Amino acid sequence: MSPGKHASGSKREAAAPMAAGARLEAMRRRVRVSRLAIWTVIAAGPVALAIALASSRDTVQAATSAKPTSMRTTAVAADPGGYAQLFVSSWLRSSADDASTAQARRAQSMGPDVALPDPAADAQPTAETVTVVRSAQRADGAWSVTVAAQYPDGRVRYYAVPVAADPAGASFTVTGAPSVVAGPSQAQVPASPYGVGVPEGDLASTVGEFLTAYLTGSGEVDRYLAPGVSLAPVSPAPYTAVSVQRVSAVEEAAAAGQVPQDGTRVRVLAQVEARDADGRWPLAYELALTAGSGRWDIARLEAGTGQGGGER
Repeated sequence: MSPGKHASGSKREAAAPMAAGARLEAMRRRVRVSRLAIWTVIAAGPVALAIALASSRDTVQAATSAKPTSMRTTAVAADPGGYAQLFVSSWLRSSADDASTAQARRAQSMGPDVALPDPAADAQPTAETVTVVRSAQRADGAWSVTVAAQYPDGRVRYYAVPVAADPAGASFTVTGAPSVVAGPSQAQVPASPYGVGVPEGDLASTVGEFLTAYLTGSGEVDRYLAPGVSLAPVSPAPYTAVSVQRVSAVEEAAAAGQVPQDGTRVRVLAQVEARDADGRWPLAYELALTAGSGRWDIARLEAGTGQGGGER
């Protein structure tokens, strides 16, 4: 054996007892500390001993109950509306006399048990657009989708399509021929909250100037915004001019002749007429305005009309 290896072996042999001794000494220290803690509790009396035992049980219970919480997720059934829309669009453009066309093959692949139509040779042009109107889940995996087909002459025909979906919502099949059904009826519209007429004045002018900048790119949108509000104009600008036709509000303060005290907030509905090279277009915007420093500022642009919406 070489001198180097002999020296290395000697060092390892010497280190082993030292490490063992260190571990033994550490164990002895822990035993002494434990005994000291026990005698301290006993000296403090039975109440302290009970508290110590209870604390130990709580610690054990907390450690036992600290288990990862399992996450529960609820599967959301996929809406087959788009699938039914594509099927009806292909089905209306198919003919039983020529099942080899791309439209016929697509319709047959989406609804294998559905027969193709047989249009007359002099039939009117087929539907221009097909749009989903509503989807209703009848049972697990069974849906009824209503689509509207609009024809070049202005006619609209509604089709109800039965569709089956797998549990994961990853695949669909049209299970039967479409049914021609009546279109949906008009829903009753609640009364508008905008019952206060706003006369010409500071508020109406602010609304008109803001919407002109917002829709035509003429002027700075930021100059009409309340502090802290950020809103980008429509780009590219879709219109060349905007004129206010009517402004109505929820709060009476909007109809005051003068700008009210700072911090007053009102909600208004502005009906405007926008113009471009193709004509005039009636539009409506819900806005929230805040009074400050003797002027009205745009605090929020709502999405939708009449029923409130998201901040923009």
